[in-house]
Amino acid sequence: MVSTRPRLLAASLEKTIKPKIKIFQDLGFSANDIAEIISNDPWCMYRSADNRFIPTLSVLKSLLGSSAEVSKVLKISGWYLTIDLKKTLVANIEFLKSCGVDMEQIIKQIYNFPRFLLHSPTDMKKFVEKADEMGTCRSSRLFIHAVRVVSSMNDENWELKLKHFSELGFSKDDILKMFKKSPPVFAVSQKKLKEVKEVLLSTGKYDLSCIVKDPASFICSVEKKIKPRMQVLGILDSKNLIKKWPSLTTITRMPESMFLEKFVQPYLNEVGELYMANSALKDRRDTKLLSSA
Repeated sequence: MVSTRPRLLAASLEKTIKPKIKIFQDLGFSANDIAEIISNDPWCMYRSADNRFIPTLSVLKSLLGSSAEVSKVLKISGWYLTIDLKKTLVANIEFLKSCGVDMEQIIKQIYNFPRFLLHSPTDMKKFVEKADEMGTCRSSRLFIHAVRVVSSMNDENWELKLKHFSELGFSKDDILKMFKKSPPVFAVSQKKLKEVKEVLLSTGKYDLSCIVKDPASFICSVEKKIKPRMQVLGILDSKNLIKKWPSLTTITRMPESMFLEKFVQPYLNEVGELYMANSALKDRRDTKLLSSA
């Protein structure tokens, strides 16, 4: 901490450091949590106790319920101690609630994407307007994800993303459908979008319309999930061991254990070794299931 912020050595222990630590202690933060928060953002020691520390911690505690939960957020992002939360976080929460987003979903965003709710309220309204323009229904539980994805790109990058989808062969209507079904797909890199499309279409079993129906396939790991499963199905199909090639949705959303049970375990001699070598078998129970069959 001192090596990255040597200025702390010159800080007044009595006037600068101790008062901030005491605020944490008075609010119930553990010694370990305090140390980790300060280590992650040593500059927080220079922020005003009355104007930043106390208001920020009070707002977060009222939202999250406990000091332990507040510490989780501050360990993830020190930004919360740099911004007036009443003008950003609180204002954005009230606005999103007025759009129909429930608090449970909003709180999850604080943990998973801590900087999302720290945008200016003016920008947040623009993000919501763009999500509306893309056809996302405000009553959908995907609406908050649509707004967040929009917030992650400036106008130029957003237009580039739309262009990338168009270059892959998707129509404007296709793009709107995919966004409404799976907003996070729009955060996937151009390289991966192209790779997933090529792998799926190369099987001869899927076309662009299949991807439009299940755009979440773009999020799946190509090397650990899509390719190994397609290889297994290709072998089984060539040996007439499956009556019907599964839908893309079935393949991308099927849990590892279920895929093993249905497509690998009954055909270990044909595909067992191949799948073991290429897939992401991290779950010991799945590995045991495969090896003991």
